[in-house]
Amino acid sequence: MALSWRSWLANEGVKHLCLLIWLSLNVLLFWKTFLLYYQGPEYYYLYQMLGLGLCLSRASASVLNFNCSLILLPMCRTLLAFLRGSQKVASRRTRRLLDKSRTFHITCGITICIFSGVHVAAHLVNALHFSVNYNEDFLEINAARYRDEDPRKLLFTTVPGLTGVCMVLVLFLMITASTYAIRVSNYDIFWYTHNLFFIFYILLMLHVSGGLLKYQTNLDAHPPGCLNPNRTHHLNIPLPEYFSDHVPEPFPGGFVKSELFIQNEFVKICAEEPKFQANFPQTWLWISFPLCLYCAERLYRCIRSNKPVTIISVISHPSDVMEVRMIKENFKARPGQYVILHCPRVSALENHPFTLTMCPTETKAIFGVHLKIVGDWTERFRDLLLPPSGQDSEILPFIQPRNYPKLYIDGPFGSPFEESLNYEVSLCVAGGIGVTPFASILNTLLDDWRPYKLRRLYFIWVCRNIQSFYWFADLLCVLHNKLWQENRPDYVNIQLYLSQTDGIQKIIGEKYQALNSRLFIGRPRWKLLFDEIAKCNRGKTVGVFCCGPSSISKTLHQLSNQNNAYGTRFEYNKESFS
Repeated sequence: MALSWRSWLANEGVKHLCLLIWLSLNVLLFWKTFLLYYQGPEYYYLYQMLGLGLCLSRASASVLNFNCSLILLPMCRTLLAFLRGSQKVASRRTRRLLDKSRTFHITCGITICIFSGVHVAAHLVNALHFSVNYNEDFLEINAARYRDEDPRKLLFTTVPGLTGVCMVLVLFLMITASTYAIRVSNYDIFWYTHNLFFIFYILLMLHVSGGLLKYQTNLDAHPPGCLNPNRTHHLNIPLPEYFSDHVPEPFPGGFVKSELFIQNEFVKICAEEPKFQANFPQTWLWISFPLCLYCAERLYRCIRSNKPVTIISVISHPSDVMEVRMIKENFKARPGQYVILHCPRVSALENHPFTLTMCPTETKAIFGVHLKIVGDWTERFRDLLLPPSGQDSEILPFIQPRNYPKLYIDGPFGSPFEESLNYEVSLCVAGGIGVTPFASILNTLLDDWRPYKLRRLYFIWVCRNIQSFYWFADLLCVLHNKLWQENRPDYVNIQLYLSQTDGIQKIIGEKYQALNSRLFIGRPRWKLLFDEIAKCNRGKTVGVFCCGPSSISKTLHQLSNQNNAYGTRFEYNKESFS
């Protein structure tokens, strides 16, 4: 089916516009700085010594300054959550743009890596040129101490060189540990190396304080390339003899004419020796505000999360899933948000984000999360909260009263799923444990669905085994029965898909009969599902929300941008496991 430009603009237009603006600013900064050092008279002698390596190193440094300032802003999660929940951002399209903060952070990171490579390569050439093109006439701008000095000494004996080498090492550790393979296999490495960014910024501030590159300050008294009677390297003529015959007498007051007509062109005469001064460091101007903002937010988050929560209960669910219910004074959250858990007995520094599956309301203060036991941190956390049990195949959840360790939470923080209640029609697709953000939304609708704009919810849940549906089977049944009693059976359309069968093809239990009629074997036929939703909601805007494997997400994204015969527009929103 053909692409719908209306849907494409709604889903991709603002994102690509912001990307174009960001890209244009990078190109503008690079080109403007390049021309400044290529054509600027104050850098004439420095350019003669270093060549294009000077221009490339400074142009790439401007891009690095710009992106090192921007990369911190998407990580100000409290600020983003405030903007999303306040009336300051009234446009849903703008709020959806905040969901791209992680993508923008990665984009800036990749840009920093690329231009760091350009910057390093250019400065390696500069170090060589400082040594080869050593000039005794311009000692102030020479980084080398003598001709043909080993360029490696410039890298390891100067402040810019040494800090630059250290920054490359830190950046290399952060890049390699940020790859998907390492994040999935060992999240600890990613967490610890990513916090090296504090060291990176300290080194960056020291890096620009070396004053290695200098510009000329007395351009009026010493125009670049002017003729100096005491030096012979400017013109290919015998200057001593020439000056004895052609240099005019001084004017009254001791001044000499500033120009001579030599070989059919005017040549300016130097009134004094060139004077040079180190460039004023501009990096701190770029990064001071974002860095202070980020540090202030981290301090606020540290103060906010310094009081541990009270764990009410811990519930063990089938398929290695654990539910933790807790309470904290003055804690408020919106459906779809997530929190960051920190348990010092598991790890002193490491923490992990988990979506709230139950939010506090005006009538109850309890909130909770569901955790899939898939790594070292969650395994150690489970061992602290639950006693050893051999009942791995238990179906029904059980509650264990215990003395729980101290647990701290940071948040809540915003996510795309907050918008699901702001559409008249929403399609929520979950894959496995990706159901957790929708659980808080279903719990909210169970309390009261009337205050929200949402009037129809399509809930699609795909799991590999039948036991996974027990995580929220009770919630789905209670919500289904309540809507039937209120004569709104069409408010929530529940479809459960079992992608792999093991002989059991229904949810066991009399109270789950309502779900068995909505249980399908195999995978959803997404194209038919979108056509059916478009037909039933002609001319409306449907919010599409996905939390699951990338294959499902990619399919839904493509279908959301396709045209349909009913004038229905699908706006795509996504949460990622990574």
